[in-house]
Amino acid sequence: MSNEPSDRAPERAGEAREPASSTAGEAREPASPTVPAPAPLLLAEDLERGYRSGPEVVHVLRGVSIHVNPGEVVALVGASGVGKSTLLHLLGALDRPSRGRVLFEGTDLYARSEAELVRYRRHTVGFVFQFYNLLGEMSALENAMIPALLARRTTREAREEAAEALTEVGLADRVRHRPGEMSGGEQQRVAIARALVNRPRIILADEPTGNLDPKTSEVIYDLFLRLQAERGIAFVIATHNPDLARKAERGYRLVEGRARPMGIE
Repeated sequence: MSNEPSDRAPERAGEAREPASSTAGEAREPASPTVPAPAPLLLAEDLERGYRSGPEVVHVLRGVSIHVNPGEVVALVGASGVGKSTLLHLLGALDRPSRGRVLFEGTDLYARSEAELVRYRRHTVGFVFQFYNLLGEMSALENAMIPALLARRTTREAREEAAEALTEVGLADRVRHRPGEMSGGEQQRVAIARALVNRPRIILADEPTGNLDPKTSEVIYDLFLRLQAERGIAFVIATHNPDLARKAERGYRLVEGRARPMGIE
């Protein structure tokens, strides 16, 4: 046995040792918890809708399934007559599916009573249509007040809410003008203000820029994105315009009565 001194100093009592490298059974760092995906705000499952035309039934939707997360912008694209409007009507409780179901925050929308569906349409959902649907004999302010009055708010409350919504869409100086005295883009902004009055969780927009020129269409879509960011409103927007659809976070293409997820580039 060699008597040469060792290069390693003797260990002293209580002296800390170097940690061993990667030994069997060594405790490992706990994995970071996985963040769960948000529960959908609105979920459509296997929706079917047919309409009788004489002796035949025309099947518009043939098993559509889509979901919308809170505060998300989702585009619906497809040819005319493919069922985009029909799908929006089902999501907004303006019509009932022939089969399938719509869940809002996990509860079956069409299991509700008619009175509950009325509350859903008045308070939870806002609607924006291609043709504005404004009353020509009323001012912008009076048109925007209608949802609040239907929700049994006082006239004063309705007026204040409508004026605030019109200001938010950039029409503070046009509140007394009637639709016939306004441009198409201004009329659509009145319709958007009307949809905002009861502070909905989601807005369903059916070809909202279909009657507008490209520049005005951009203004309307940018307004939607600002409302999403500032109010956290979710949007489902049916459109023929691929450039506008690309601004959405997700999209679906309706083909032959079914919805196919599409990439938004």
